[in-house]
Amino acid sequence: MKTARLHRLFNPRTGRCFDVAIDHGFFNEGSFLAGIEDLPRAIQILADAAPDAIQLTVGQAPHLQRLARRPKPALVLRTDVANVYGSQLPRALFSRILEDAVLQAVRLDAACVVVNLFRIPDQPEVTDQCIQNILRMKPQCDHYGMPLMIEPLVFQPNAKAGGYMVDGDAAKITPLVRQAVELGADIIKADPTDDISIYHRIIETAGGVPVLVRGGSKAPENEILARTEQLLKQGAAGIVYGRNIIQHPRPGAITRALMAVVHDGASASAAMKHLG
Repeated sequence: MKTARLHRLFNPRTGRCFDVAIDHGFFNEGSFLAGIEDLPRAIQILADAAPDAIQLTVGQAPHLQRLARRPKPALVLRTDVANVYGSQLPRALFSRILEDAVLQAVRLDAACVVVNLFRIPDQPEVTDQCIQNILRMKPQCDHYGMPLMIEPLVFQPNAKAGGYMVDGDAAKITPLVRQAVELGADIIKADPTDDISIYHRIIETAGGVPVLVRGGSKAPENEILARTEQLLKQGAAGIVYGRNIIQHPRPGAITRALMAVVHDGASASAAMKHLG
C-alpha cells in the first residue's frame, strides 16, 4: 500500500523528505559522472550520513539494497532515460520508460518511483512521450501501491543554455506542476523559482500533493543552505539534491548540514557547523 511506502520516504517526526539523487549515470553524459565515478563508494558515504532516501537507477539500486544496516535510506527508483541534457542535442530526442517499471521497483523494494515530465522549447514530441510514460505508470502504481513521483522540468532553449539548464520562470513551472498533479502524482519534484520568495505559489498549485524541491545548478554551500531554509518556510515538503551533494568535497558533511535544516529546523548559519 502506498501509505506504508510513503512512511518509509517521509520522516515521521517532521513529515519531510530529503532524497539524494545519484541517478545521473543513466543519461550518457560524461560530465554527470563527477563525484559518482565509484558509485558503490558514493552510496556508502551517503548512507552513513543517513538521508531519508537515495535516488538510483535499476542497474545501481542493488548497491543500496545490499547494505546490511538498519535504518537505511529508502530507495527512490528512476524509471525513465532521456537524451535531452547535452550541450549539443542529437537529431532525435527521446524519453523512454523501463519495461514493467513498477514491478521492477517492487522487486527492488523501492519506496517510490520517479518519472520526468519535460517541457523543452520546440520539442513537443518529448513532452508527449513523457505523458504517455506517466499514463502507463499511474495505474501500475495504484495496483502495486507504489507512490508516483513526477518531475516537471522546464528547459531553457538549448542554444541559450544547453546542457541541463532549467528555466526558473514561475509562469512556466506552475502549469507544468499542475499538469503533473492532474496526471496523478503522489509527490512532485520541482525546480526552485528564480524568485524564491514566490515559491509558495508552486506549493499552492500542487493542491496538497507534497512538493520536493530540486537542487538546481551548483551553488556555494552557504547559498544552498539558505535557499533550502527559505523553501521549507514556504511549505516545501523536502528536497531532492544531487550535484550540490555528490560534487561537494565532503558529501557526507553537506548531507548532514542539509538534514539539520530539513529535519531539525536549523538555520542556514547554524547548519554550517556540520561543515566546520
